[in-house]
Amino acid sequence: MLDELNQLGIEFVSKRENIDTSGPLGRAMLTIVGAISELERSLIVERVRAGMRRAKLEGRRIGRAPLNIERAQVVADRLSGMSLTSVAKKYHVSRATVCRLVNEAGGLKKPRVPQLGHEERVVPPNESSNLPTAA
Repeated sequence: MLDELNQLGIEFVSKRENIDTSGPLGRAMLTIVGAISELERSLIVERVRAGMRRAKLEGRRIGRAPLNIERAQVVADRLSGMSLTSVAKKYHVSRATVCRLVNEAGGLKKPRVPQLGHEERVVPPNESSNLPTAA
């Protein structure tokens, strides 16, 4: 951002840090402050990763706890005709969770309805080269 301001002829002055980018010393200070903040961020990221590795080695769970519900029963209820909202309320989960569980189980696929004016043609692999091409 500061390079963009510099190209537009705008000088950046920070009263709090006492940095004036109009001169070479101010630009150098800005570069040093940027490098130190980047180093600090990298150190924080590395400490977080090390802590997660240690917790994993100690057997602690990382992330959200899994749902404690009977997944097969949720899918069975939905496939039996219960509404999405009814199943979600019965098991105290979101509607999105019900959809995800049903999709993972491979059930309740919506039939694809062709749109008006769009004809679909199944082309055997050996006939694909004989199709007219759009110019």
